[in-house]
Amino acid sequence: MSKNKLLFLAFISTFIALAQPHPSYWQQQANYKMDVDVNVKNYTYTGEQTITYTNNSPDTLHHIYYHLYFNAFQPGSEMDIRNQHLKDSDKRVKGRINKLKQNEIGFLKVNSLFQNDKKLDYSVAGTILEVNLQTPILPGQTSTFKMDFTGQIPKQIRRSGRNNAEGVALSMTQWYPKLVEYDIEGWHADPYIGREFHGVWGNYDVHININGKYTVAGSGVLQNPDDIGHGYSTTVKEKNSKKLNWHFIANNVHDFAWAADPEYMHDFLPLDGNKKLHFFYKNDKDIIANWKKLQPVAKQLLTYYETHIGPYPYPQYSIIQGGDGGMEYAMCTLITGERKFGSLVGVTAHEMAHAWFQHILATNESKNEWMDEGFTTYISNLAENEVLQNNQSFPNEGSYKSYQKLVESGLEQPQTTHSDRYSYNFAYGVSAYSKGAIFMEQLGYIVGQENLAKIIKEYYTHWKFKHPNPNDFKRIAEKISDMQLDWYLTDWTKTTNTIDYGITTVEKKKKNTQITLERVGLMPMPVEVLITFEDNTTQLFYIPLQMMRGQKPVAKTTTILKDWAWAFPTYSFSVNNGKKAIQSIKLNATKKMADVNKANDLFNLNN
Repeated sequence: MSKNKLLFLAFISTFIALAQPHPSYWQQQANYKMDVDVNVKNYTYTGEQTITYTNNSPDTLHHIYYHLYFNAFQPGSEMDIRNQHLKDSDKRVKGRINKLKQNEIGFLKVNSLFQNDKKLDYSVAGTILEVNLQTPILPGQTSTFKMDFTGQIPKQIRRSGRNNAEGVALSMTQWYPKLVEYDIEGWHADPYIGREFHGVWGNYDVHININGKYTVAGSGVLQNPDDIGHGYSTTVKEKNSKKLNWHFIANNVHDFAWAADPEYMHDFLPLDGNKKLHFFYKNDKDIIANWKKLQPVAKQLLTYYETHIGPYPYPQYSIIQGGDGGMEYAMCTLITGERKFGSLVGVTAHEMAHAWFQHILATNESKNEWMDEGFTTYISNLAENEVLQNNQSFPNEGSYKSYQKLVESGLEQPQTTHSDRYSYNFAYGVSAYSKGAIFMEQLGYIVGQENLAKIIKEYYTHWKFKHPNPNDFKRIAEKISDMQLDWYLTDWTKTTNTIDYGITTVEKKKKNTQITLERVGLMPMPVEVLITFEDNTTQLFYIPLQMMRGQKPVAKTTTILKDWAWAFPTYSFSVNNGKKAIQSIKLNATKKMADVNKANDLFNLNN
């Protein structure tokens, strides 16, 4: 690729990143150049890093901060201590970090740091580098930060590390000193305790010098395939231990990850627009068949997401065997690969969906983890159901069942809880994944499925390459549906209020039947009532919630009743059924409303 073309792409990506979704919005820009040299014998590496940082905020910055994620993998770290005290600690972590030997720990050490060629003073606090600036960065100004650093790759414990359980040599995620995000809320210098991430948008130009026997896969587009070989071009060079320099460029991303192994096989599928879908996996006879079978399915999944969310904007996406489960990164994912085929598709479906709901729509995962994990769970369940032709009528039903268990456990915390502050991993998992998926599924129940489909696409179009928050999503939903939804965002994410509507009394009269419903739970919702008559015909009644200030589109056969004001605990209406007897009355027949008490949802008049 020519230098002029690279400059043009960098300009375009910067322009897109700074496009304003509303007049008061701004976001920072951090462009990275990194050159790292890896010693595969002792698992250390040295790096030179230059960050060109533009302060697009209205504030003058007197400090900056860096994440030093690998420092978490040391005995006595916050990640170590936290997981020793959690009652349901992650088994991948608990009792492992504190047993690491000196040559097995992870670390990132900053050897020198300069701002515009002036040396800076700094201090390390666990996984955060605290830097005092000699020259404050004024609004609109750009500073250049140059750093020399040294790292040691930890024994693989959580996401990152060397020699994972499946024998992948290097899973290099959260591996470099990464500038902390500064936004309208200020600095997000969260210590790395094991949860999620938040990063600054920018362009990455990365050189990786490594033993020539290793194949490298990761974020970005390889710039020198003919020099490297290893399956990236038609001329594959013979592998030897002489170091090779792998040069990657990733524009308009907020992270850069890579993995390397001497036994990686590499396949790719062409996509529309000269894009490629890459696959890197171990040359292991027990998994090759499944990884080959996965490839056309992964292409179908990507097509599904492009159809139902929006176009994938990057030149490539890589599915890489590595890590300790499945984790999303810019333009790639690391997944464990020794799985049954269904599991391999499932983890791929979920992690690939994160390319949209996190690495293009870059929510703050630490504070709003339910937006990326929940929205991903929702859409990946639908995608997997369609692509595998599972023919499930309710692909997200499992999320409702998990949420029910959480409510019954008494361990639920509001979804606004910081991801590190959950008392139980179980509560975090259900809140982020299951309750987050229900937020989206249930929104379709509230505003209508056609509106939900429009909301998802408009949300993507409006907020891609930005940092949307929950209110940003809500405002898109309100504009598309022409309904007020603050009550929904408030009760579902900021409280542990539950939904519970029930049928209290049914009174038969001459030509009609009087039905009284009760709101038992604190959370308001619109209500659907399905009447089944003695001849097995049905009639659906829809009761809008008054505070919605509107209603969803319904079928012509649906009877729309007067809206229900939340403060009134009961609601009565009459069914003019004439001589045709009512057989049963059922609330929430679609099961899309997360009603926690199903015992009061059905009234049989034959009993």
